[in-house]
Amino acid sequence: MTSPAPAEGFDRCAARYDELRPVDDNWWELYERLVELGELRGARVLEIGCGTGRLAQALEERAHARVWAIDASGEMVARAKSLGVNARVGRADALPFKRGWFDAAVMRMVLHLLDRPRALTEAARVLAPAGRLAIATEDPAAFDDIWFARWFPSVPALDGARFPDEATLRRELTAAGFADVRVERLSQGRTISGRHALDIIRSKAYSTFELLPPDEYAAGLARAEAESPERLEYSFHWLVVVGRQAPAS
Repeated sequence: MTSPAPAEGFDRCAARYDELRPVDDNWWELYERLVELGELRGARVLEIGCGTGRLAQALEERAHARVWAIDASGEMVARAKSLGVNARVGRADALPFKRGWFDAAVMRMVLHLLDRPRALTEAARVLAPAGRLAIATEDPAAFDDIWFARWFPSVPALDGARFPDEATLRRELTAAGFADVRVERLSQGRTISGRHALDIIRSKAYSTFELLPPDEYAAGLARAEAESPERLEYSFHWLVVVGRQAPAS
């Protein structure tokens, strides 16, 4: 497993994070699956890796949850606080909360950045009996479909080493103490402009770009600038996973 990503990269991209990842119908579709499968409505919820706070804010406003949130990036936490989110700087492998404090925890597109065994064990620690951990992560079974891999050939292997597949997630959640694990797949069609695609690449808006060898990044950017179509249509494939603690005996 690769080392957890440093917070500095997210500090750098915090200012444009929401602009480059707009909330759209796909975002809300995933939100609804997390709320339903994780039974987040009305719950005491911890968001681990909250970023700019959009999910935590939506859980409070739409699902009437009481939400606490952490992120390793101070800049991300500052933006979450500006939305009124109860956020603080913290690490997923050393959660600053007492045992059994939450009904549920949620991780959206963050698991690949963490020391997974430690983070999952910590999530289990802060959950009450029958507590739920809801996870949304990209499905590595579809990494040959990544839209920018055509210009950066190392991407499928780099991300394949970071994102856990279904079998790995089941095994690691069980080892962390989750007695019941449920997995769903969600595929979504996406369309972005060529200009938006180039903006993502130039700003290194995805953590994958930080891992590319400099020569490959430079060559891929040049190719993308020469070849990017006016519109890019592609599919994105989620694993939506919920682990449940055993109920109190």
